Amino acid sequence: QVQLVESGGGLVQPGGSLKLSCAASGNIFEITAMGWYRQAPGKQRGLVAEIIGDGSSNVADSAKGRFTISRDAAKNMVFLQMYNLKLEDTAVYYCNLRGRRRPTAPESYYWGQGTQVTVSS
Repeated sequence: QVQLVESGGGLVQPGGSLKLSCAASGNIFEITAMGWYRQAPGKQRGLVAEIIGDGSSNVADSAKGRFTISRDAAKNMVFLQMYNLKLEDTAVYYCNLRGRRRPTAPESYYWGQGTQVTVSS
């Protein structure tokens, strides 16, 4: 079983900063990517940022220039540093891991329980 545990969400004023952390544990043979998705009320879950196995990253246009994704590969951890937060960044943020539990297993998606980020004055 693969488990993802997130931390770091909370309430922040517009223009403020937050850092999210996610730690993966369990039987993981290979990690293809780790990253963050978010879902606001009434909207679909969408990618915020992810780090691919080779260290490259994909970042949503809405996050570019404000959010920075990083990882500690040795500890299977991923971080999302968010700066200049806006009202529209309010959402539940989910940690995501794509990978394989065994060499011959298909790639699977794993999700954390989500952490609420609220941007409000």
